[in-house]
Amino acid sequence: MKQFVIIGNSAAGIAGVEAIRSKDKESKIMVISDEDYNSYCRCLISYYLAGDVAEDKIIYRPENFYKENNIELLLNKKVVRIEPKKNKVICEDKGQLGYDSLLIATGASPKFPETPGIKKRGVFGFRTIKDTKEIEGLLPVTKNACVLGGGLIGLKAAYALKRRKIDVKVIIRSKQVLSQMLDFEAAHFVQKRLEENGIEMIFGQGVTEVIGNGDIKAVKLDSGKAIGCSLIVVGKGVSPNIGLVKETEIKVNEGIIADNLLQTNIPSVYAAGDVCESFDLTLGEHTVNALWPIAVEQGKVAGQNMAGESVKYDGSLGINSIEFFGLPVISLGIYKNKEGETGFEEMKIADKKNNLYKKVLLRNNIIVGTILVGDIKNSGIFLRLMRERLDVRAVKDRLLSEGFGYPDIIDLVKEKEKIYV
Repeated sequence: MKQFVIIGNSAAGIAGVEAIRSKDKESKIMVISDEDYNSYCRCLISYYLAGDVAEDKIIYRPENFYKENNIELLLNKKVVRIEPKKNKVICEDKGQLGYDSLLIATGASPKFPETPGIKKRGVFGFRTIKDTKEIEGLLPVTKNACVLGGGLIGLKAAYALKRRKIDVKVIIRSKQVLSQMLDFEAAHFVQKRLEENGIEMIFGQGVTEVIGNGDIKAVKLDSGKAIGCSLIVVGKGVSPNIGLVKETEIKVNEGIIADNLLQTNIPSVYAAGDVCESFDLTLGEHTVNALWPIAVEQGKVAGQNMAGESVKYDGSLGINSIEFFGLPVISLGIYKNKEGETGFEEMKIADKKNNLYKKVLLRNNIIVGTILVGDIKNSGIFLRLMRERLDVRAVKDRLLSEGFGYPDIIDLVKEKEKIYV
């Protein structure tokens, strides 16, 4: 009987557990988490803070999940080091756990700028239920809040705070919101919707200081202007939690490097989720895609292989989906070609009156990127076209038309299937 250890109790870790148990009903499985909570949907915490969903609706797996699957769950326990040669993990409390096979699904942590005063009381990341509950606890005495960063995390925090009647200002160093998932034109649709609902954007500025004695009073901008606030949420991206493997033989770059089995260079060690650096289908290279659906898929493949199968992971494809005040937005793959890059073809439709924006980015008649704002009903079609790398030249003139749908791609799919018969 084997012993499996999974570090991480979120999307990738749970998917790994379920995949192992589907093949191996007897071996011991231990799940280690540095949080106090059972597994929950991290991507829903903004809706919980906003009051859109109740706390029980963000629970990912019920409490009895672990007992029913014969899993030993160790909460509030932090792994600080891995010893691959000894097949051991070392915990902060000096405890040691042996393993036959290990899944590292430690996720990522918020990036905090090295700004004077950033560690004052009232400054939060926005990654965990703990963050959310601490922010919620201050709302009764909060009138003004600042969000640092105009990415997905920052804007979700701003949305939630505004829904709770807090005056919110989002401070963004770049010239647009969502600069890591949308082009400038699509971002303007989102910016407009947020501003229409009372969220103020401050572009081209960073924060040089958090002002206050103990409690926060204001933030100082690059311009020297002070913006009053008593609560700050930092939404400037995340960093993979690779600290526990940095001084080991396990290879890392931005994240823990994994092959198409989600196996590291150490055969008994696997990686999945936001900590994992794996192949990206559209980029054609290894990268970290810190997204919930990708974490689930990677965790499942890693778990299957830990249980003795040989399942290959085709690669990830960046998928970002969000809705702000009734405006749905989805971004798939490459959202804009880099300056100086050639070989791309861009097709788009922009309808400001009806809040609609559609764009596809093609390379050699294969879609490598899609942005949809306002109307996202065809996102599943575009995702399939991108995943299967289907040549769309036969339907290219209809891709962005109102009537485009699954019937238009049937022949493309059949043609691809013939190739593999």
